[in-house]
Amino acid sequence: MMRIMLFLATNIAVMVLISIVLKLVGFQGFMTAHGTALDLQQLLVYSAVIGFVGSFASLMMSKMMAKWSMGVEVIDQPKSEFEGWLLRTVERLAGQAGVKMPEVGIFDSEAPNAFATGWNKDAALVAVSTGLLNGMTRDEIEAVLGHELSHVANGDMVTLTLIQGVVNTFVIFLSRIIGFFVDQMLFRGNSDDRDRGPGIGFFISSLVAQIVLGVFATMIVAWFSRWREFRADAGGAHLAGRQKMIDALRRLQQGQEAPMPNELVAFGINTGHMSLFASHPPLEDRIKALENQA
Repeated sequence: MMRIMLFLATNIAVMVLISIVLKLVGFQGFMTAHGTALDLQQLLVYSAVIGFVGSFASLMMSKMMAKWSMGVEVIDQPKSEFEGWLLRTVERLAGQAGVKMPEVGIFDSEAPNAFATGWNKDAALVAVSTGLLNGMTRDEIEAVLGHELSHVANGDMVTLTLIQGVVNTFVIFLSRIIGFFVDQMLFRGNSDDRDRGPGIGFFISSLVAQIVLGVFATMIVAWFSRWREFRADAGGAHLAGRQKMIDALRRLQQGQEAPMPNELVAFGINTGHMSLFASHPPLEDRIKALENQA
């Protein structure tokens, strides 16, 4: 299963687009007259606009992009007894979790997987793969649905957006400061050069710094994602039963893992390995955490 989501890809694309637009219209509000110094207050505003607009645009488009990228078929009217059971189960669990009935969909994938997304807890989408439906018992499917609805009830989508907005802001803010000083110290040999404002050194070093800092920012977002998986497992155990949740995770261990698009990992249930960049903890750690619950 993947590490970074379409949420992140959309977020980055929007940030780049905003940066390009601001550059084309000649906005350099974080530079003082003649571009010879940084206005840190204006730079922070500039960074926050780019950082948070990208994040919230990703959030608002998350459900649409998930449907499109995964080929999710939303169940409007159940076509079988099983689809009817699926809708009734989600409705019951949503009521227990205190959220409105989400859209329920199925996507074609041999891998046992599921995800939840949407711009708020009362306008969510919960989708499950055909591999999960074919490879799990109803009790195990119920636990997976409880896990995903716990993500929804916990407001993980909005929280992830806020965290991503904050790290985006500081990545842009710090990269511009680094770019400015590198440009001034290394690429400007005399005072006349420095008086001409930012040069190519500023843009190259800012870009490199943004990439490097972005790697560390990804670690922060991944840490939050791993932490909230334990919370969602506990929520799934509360809604459907602890043993059902443990059985579902053990079933996932048995199934062969196949990747989902990078954009949906943060809302999925299946996982691979543990690392600083992994969005999900190892399944054995999640099972152990549930077994150790009082």
